[in-house]
Amino acid sequence: MNWHAKTYAQLSKDELYAIFKARVDVFVVEQNCPYPEIDDIDIADHTQHLFLLSGNELMAYARCYRKSDTCAAIGRVLVAVPARGKGIAKNLMLRAIECCEQHIAHQQLEIAAQCYLDGFYTELGFVKQGEEYLEDGIPHQDMVLRKSTAK
Repeated sequence: MNWHAKTYAQLSKDELYAIFKARVDVFVVEQNCPYPEIDDIDIADHTQHLFLLSGNELMAYARCYRKSDTCAAIGRVLVAVPARGKGIAKNLMLRAIECCEQHIAHQQLEIAAQCYLDGFYTELGFVKQGEEYLEDGIPHQDMVLRKSTAK
């Protein structure tokens, strides 16, 4: 299994297909959440697509991007069904944090976490910001990384 971090322009057609297929499988089909899954953030110059491949199969993915002049964000975090329960999610998030630190100048690093994963993100150093809200019918909580390594 190999980890990769690439911009949209660096992705092969097969990698792009695997990413979009996995995101639709998880966020649209599995979570029964019809919404425009593919957006302009995917093609932004500073967006990094972080993913783990096993052969041609995508096992994990996160999108690291510039949210504002001072803020980076991690979104579209997923672990494919066959890879769940193997500790990949923590490895993915640690790599995503590192990816943001290396590729996106920022003072703050944010996520919009699904509320059932609050504990997972808290263990990684994220703290809740503001109130819980519904996004596409799923409870979410904005969280910010409290870590001295954030730029």
